[in-house]
Amino acid sequence: MSSFILAIDQGTTSSRAIVFDGSRTIVGVGQKEFTQHFPQDGWVEHDPEEIWDSVIWSVRTALKQAKLAARDITAIGITNQRETTLIWDRASGKPIHNAIVWQDRRTAALCGKLKQDGHEALFTRRTGLLLDPYFSGTKVKWLLDKVKGARQRAEKGELAFGTVDSFLIWRLTGGKVHATDATNAARTLMFDIGKNRWDEDLLGILGVPAALLPEVKDCADDFGVTEESLFGAAIPILGVAGDQHAATIGQACFAPGMVKSTYGTGCFAVLNTGKDLVRSKNRLLTTIAYRIDGETCYALEGSIFIAGAAVQWIRDGLKLVKHASETGPLAQSADPSQNVYMVPAFVGLGAPWWDAEARGAIYGLTRNSGPAEIAKAALEAVCYQTRDLLEAMRKDWKGHEGGTVLRVDGGMVASDWTMQFLADILDAPVDRPTILETTALGAAWLAGMKAGIWPGMQEFAASWAQDKRFEPQMDAALRKQKVKGWDLAVRRTLTT
Repeated sequence: MSSFILAIDQGTTSSRAIVFDGSRTIVGVGQKEFTQHFPQDGWVEHDPEEIWDSVIWSVRTALKQAKLAARDITAIGITNQRETTLIWDRASGKPIHNAIVWQDRRTAALCGKLKQDGHEALFTRRTGLLLDPYFSGTKVKWLLDKVKGARQRAEKGELAFGTVDSFLIWRLTGGKVHATDATNAARTLMFDIGKNRWDEDLLGILGVPAALLPEVKDCADDFGVTEESLFGAAIPILGVAGDQHAATIGQACFAPGMVKSTYGTGCFAVLNTGKDLVRSKNRLLTTIAYRIDGETCYALEGSIFIAGAAVQWIRDGLKLVKHASETGPLAQSADPSQNVYMVPAFVGLGAPWWDAEARGAIYGLTRNSGPAEIAKAALEAVCYQTRDLLEAMRKDWKGHEGGTVLRVDGGMVASDWTMQFLADILDAPVDRPTILETTALGAAWLAGMKAGIWPGMQEFAASWAQDKRFEPQMDAALRKQKVKGWDLAVRRTLTT
């Protein structure tokens, strides 16, 4: 049997396909960006057909680069941008509307009404989530209410809802499988994470017919096989996890107390709490880290909506740089005497503030401020926000004694300057792994392990390798001064 595994990593701004060999080495990559649509202020959409085309192109490109045929691939693992919401026609497979992206804030008023009606406590108790436009449930209600005839068709069982993983599984299997995994289901506002099932009470409050919903499986499970016509041979789909959960797995954060933080479009810190379903008192999310062999591992998560997206804005919006990689050296050249802070609330603020109406702001500008100071503020903002998340985690969970070591991944961690500032502002070590594609690796491991050709959890964890550790070097007084400035900037930005 071949030992090659294909990971489909469907992200917010691009789709990637990565082929790993038996030693978990990358042998082929395909990646394609797709269009971001902003129909109104705070609205973010994707064209599902463009997502689909980008995935197919990426898979074929990765196979070609690896000089492999589809028959050489043992299994596929899928990881995806979470919460992004699609509804499609079961007969034709065609979406009824553009995908509503996780960053989208159009349901802020609906969330406010649900809170006003006293529903948030129930949602939080059952799902571990807060009532925020970030999650899928209110997006589903918006689609059913706003797309002509959608609610009636949904009640008749003619439509299907899914996050991106579910949509891809449907398309890849030729409409034979309508399924998702526990981690993606846990992000919908409709799934009871304690009982591991769709919740009738929450569906009733949101007005979502159960007929819309996919089957919920383990992360390592049988999700069907791809249509032979797509790649030249049928390939089993054996692993699925939302991107942050896949990164937690790829970083081998299997022991309670381990923390990983992923820096992509957004930033997401996940603390493994094991079998403890911890109720946050500091506005963090309780979620399912992963579910394997029917065993659920829980986590606390802090979500920052804008991380790499701020760098993208500096590149594409302000046009201060041509390539994202230029921001690190540019930040390094900034005037150290200037205290410029960027609060990147372009689509509201996530944990631990959860202010859907907040918008981005830059503070401390002087006549001497320029591109370098703005780039520095953008990179530092990600680090400050990470600090806020870890502080909240320490308050919420006492299960981990001693200092925290943060395992990091994602595009931004390639910048030594940013990672050093992160260690400095956290006053804690930051570990960067040799394999930065940990999200794809996590999805691949789920599929490879399920196929029986990749190692189990303990052996996989033992193979995790460090590229570099960043130790804190900043003077304590300077750190305190900088954090104080950040806290003031956030307070000035909040609307609630």
